[in-house]
Amino acid sequence: KGKAVFEQRGVEVPKGWSQGATNIVVSKYFRGEIGKPNREWSVRQMVDRVAKTISEWGVRGGYFATEQDAEIYEQELTAILVNQMAAFNSPVWFNVGVNPRPQCSACFINSVRDDMRSILNLAVTEGMLFKYGSGTGSNLSALRSSKEKLSHSSGKSSGPVSFMKGYDAFAGVIKSGGKTRRAAKMVILNVDHPDIEEFVTCKQREERKARTLIEAGYDASMDGEAYSSIFFQNANNSVRVNDDFMRAVTDGGEWSTKAVTDGAVVDRMPARDLMRKIAEAAWECGDPGLQYDSTVNRWNTVPNSGRINGSNPCSEYMFLDDSSCNLASLNLMKYRRDDGSFDLAGFKHAVEVMITAQEIVVDNSSYPTPAIEQNSYDYRPLGIGYANLGALLMSRGLAYDSDEGRNFAAALTSLMSGHAYFQSAKMAEAQGPFNFYKLNEKPFLRVIGMHRDHAYAQSGDGVPDDLVVEARHAWDNALEFGMTHGFRNAQISLLAPTGTSGFLMDCDTTGVEPDIALVKYKWLVGGGLMKIVNQTVPEALARLGYGEEDRRAILDYLEKNDTIEGAPGLKDEHLPIFDCAFKPAKGQRAIQPMGHLRMMAAVQPFLSGAISKTVNVPNEATIDEVENIYIEGWKMGLKAVAIYRDGSKGQQVLTTSVKKEEKKEEKKAEAAPAPAPEVRVEYRPLRRRLSDERKSLTHKFSVAGHGGYITVGLYDDGSPGEIFLRMAKGGSVVSGLMDAFAVSTSIALQYGVPLKVLVKKFAHVRFEPSGFTTNPNIRIAKSLIDYMFRWMALKFLPLEDQIAAGVNVDVQTLAEAGKSDMAASDESHQQAVTAAAVLPTEPLAAEEPTGAAEQLNLDHAVERAKNNETLTASFDNQSDAPACDTCGAMMVRNGACYKCLNCGSTSGCS
Repeated sequence: KGKAVFEQRGVEVPKGWSQGATNIVVSKYFRGEIGKPNREWSVRQMVDRVAKTISEWGVRGGYFATEQDAEIYEQELTAILVNQMAAFNSPVWFNVGVNPRPQCSACFINSVRDDMRSILNLAVTEGMLFKYGSGTGSNLSALRSSKEKLSHSSGKSSGPVSFMKGYDAFAGVIKSGGKTRRAAKMVILNVDHPDIEEFVTCKQREERKARTLIEAGYDASMDGEAYSSIFFQNANNSVRVNDDFMRAVTDGGEWSTKAVTDGAVVDRMPARDLMRKIAEAAWECGDPGLQYDSTVNRWNTVPNSGRINGSNPCSEYMFLDDSSCNLASLNLMKYRRDDGSFDLAGFKHAVEVMITAQEIVVDNSSYPTPAIEQNSYDYRPLGIGYANLGALLMSRGLAYDSDEGRNFAAALTSLMSGHAYFQSAKMAEAQGPFNFYKLNEKPFLRVIGMHRDHAYAQSGDGVPDDLVVEARHAWDNALEFGMTHGFRNAQISLLAPTGTSGFLMDCDTTGVEPDIALVKYKWLVGGGLMKIVNQTVPEALARLGYGEEDRRAILDYLEKNDTIEGAPGLKDEHLPIFDCAFKPAKGQRAIQPMGHLRMMAAVQPFLSGAISKTVNVPNEATIDEVENIYIEGWKMGLKAVAIYRDGSKGQQVLTTSVKKEEKKEEKKAEAAPAPAPEVRVEYRPLRRRLSDERKSLTHKFSVAGHGGYITVGLYDDGSPGEIFLRMAKGGSVVSGLMDAFAVSTSIALQYGVPLKVLVKKFAHVRFEPSGFTTNPNIRIAKSLIDYMFRWMALKFLPLEDQIAAGVNVDVQTLAEAGKSDMAASDESHQQAVTAAAVLPTEPLAAEEPTGAAEQLNLDHAVERAKNNETLTASFDNQSDAPACDTCGAMMVRNGACYKCLNCGSTSGCS
């Protein structure tokens, strides 16, 4: 609404940091009350607070041989952080150096037992984690099913899905009152649990309820009345499937569910039928995802201590129950040299520094439960990952969906994890391995050997020779050193969504994701928007051999058209390099779903944990395609897959409701007796002319340098009745067309077509000239028509219609200008005009255009067609997204969570 959500003046940041990174750091990570002397005002203070504290902890914990070593380490960590080469997860920035025992982990996995006390304790634990902005996941398969009896009575158990309603309600309440972010929660159920079918369809059934409420007129937003009144909307659901089930699916075999209490078979069904239900539910509402249990536990480094049953909300952290993980991510683009080569030595050194810092943090953190605290000390799991992979591949001229691009990503991931394990082994030499290493030594070394085997089997196509050698050498070192000294950490690497931390590092792409679009719009500190062309594109074009003149022509085309397709001089074989996650408005190319899946499969063998990523599919994708993605994910060796189909939330089902109502009316008509003949009354539109002398309003405008004037003639009640549009440069084609269009709009207004309908039809129409304007309420116009109708909305429509039309509205200014009175009377005026438009009075004059009544009826058909088009448009990754709790912008899906592209906030792990 135009109000400042945060302001702090006199801040100091590194010169090379963007305004976006500045906003993130100052608003989120600076500590102290604004306006008080203890408030941080410089990135120096923030980085010193973190780096010095960790260094002091390291000295106290015996991680450095001398004071000089500790000082050097502190300086190196400071250089890495201040130069945006890496970043910790948000709890570290929030709490380190502020609290004596800070909470530093973003990811938690909680256990639950089959008794009421444990069930209720889980609600308490989750609530406290949500309060401080962390995410949590639990596998509820230990709870007996609704088909089993209670221990001391003849009654039946409620079942896990019943208790999920309670957990969901608590998450929703805490989400509404939390200060940091929305509740992030994962719920998992094993595929052999007797309640698995109820679990699979629970969100699907609730989604249908939401659609019914939306059809009845309830608010369709994620925090609106429709979705807030149904269950299971505050959690991501995943089914744990094993190899036996997946083989039964592919072979057409039978599947059995077994009682939790005694293991007896409860139900039998064709495995394909259950998989079909999973795919149908995911197709309809996005849940459940799949976690491949056999694969996860095949890579478990500590199987003698226990199975891996659960994950965090975004599915990248998978480890023992009652455990936690602190995350850090490396900015890959910061290790690219001026000549385009990759700085392997600098990358390896950064891995050493960051892993050491994460390890030091473990002993100095606080944890929500005694079990999580003990397991954190006993197993010391860490999660190092990276961001900006998509930008790095593009800068090297490698397509994201190509063998060469996947090979390069795999080699980098291999080097990162292998060298991190090597550093963990070196820390074990000085500090000793984690407490239960000896119990798990053989399986641990077996898993390290599996990583090493994949490194040697990795193809070198598209990968520099030195990177291939370094990756293999890293796993050789890890295995050799680990066999002698053991390992300090039971887990070491994963790929997180890197939402806020990615913005802090000025990353173009997050985690393992490709770029969303080649052209973005960014807010400026003083207000307004700036159109930003991806800065990786020029570098990619230069690497591909395009000359300066060709590059300039391609970039000019990209800036004007928001797509690189059709750019002059661009070779067809280079188009895949610039493919992004979603189709541009004027383009047809995007990375296909299997391209995302293959990239995940390429890097998964080199990660201790898993990958936070969603496979996005278009609206027209079929249930068969969704099912195939789940099956292929298992065959490719992934640990988890989440799917989201465009349009699978209730906000996009309005056309479906119209079709349902039409079918109901058709059935009623068929069943009803034939009506008696009636006398038909012919209705014709009435033209409401303006008086010969009328008031008018003239507005001067400029769109991308094209100036002109809009003059609106007003009825006596102040409503618009005619429009004249004159361009400053008369006699041009644009001037003539705009003049003719204004006349036709005037006639439509006089025949009673509501201005709201015209605004809805013509606002955001895109053609040249388009660009920045001088109007602070309409910063960018997509065309002259777009500007005219959004300006009309600003002047003559109620506040809610102005917001819907995309006008930047200042409510206080409107009230001072007296527009609130006009908004209040607008509805009655529109009703009067609409009623007058269908009176059976004077016929049309000979000089007036015919077909006005047909045009009014055609409006409804056009609107219906427009709604249908949204179902086949390019992927909308905001269709079910909530508004950002920090800045209010709409968030987008990222893995199984959401992130804000404006301020960097995430709804899951950072």
